[in-house]
Amino acid sequence: MAKVRGLLLAGLLGMLLLWAAPAQAAVVETAGAPAAAQVAGVIAPAEALLPAPRQTQPGPVLDPTQTDKANAEKSRNKLIAGGIAVVLLAIVFFGRRARSKRNKGD
Repeated sequence: MAKVRGLLLAGLLGMLLLWAAPAQAAVVETAGAPAAAQVAGVIAPAEALLPAPRQTQPGPVLDPTQTDKANAEKSRNKLIAGGIAVVLLAIVFFGRRARSKRNKGD
């Protein structure tokens, strides 16, 4: 059990060090330029590697009269669906009630 726990902790520590490593830069010196002028092997963060978000075109302009008409139609459809749901619920309720009375009588 101790070996498994040790291996688990070592694996977690290794993953932590692998993922949490800061961006490192390696300096390469050449004969003609100073060391601070040339940086090679810079590891870029993940955000820099993602493509830049594209700008979207503005949406269409909506006419308020059409919007009001669409909202009224949507409300009407919701009322119809609600009415149907109430009717179905009543059928189920009264059907179960009648069945339970019939079963008690037997």
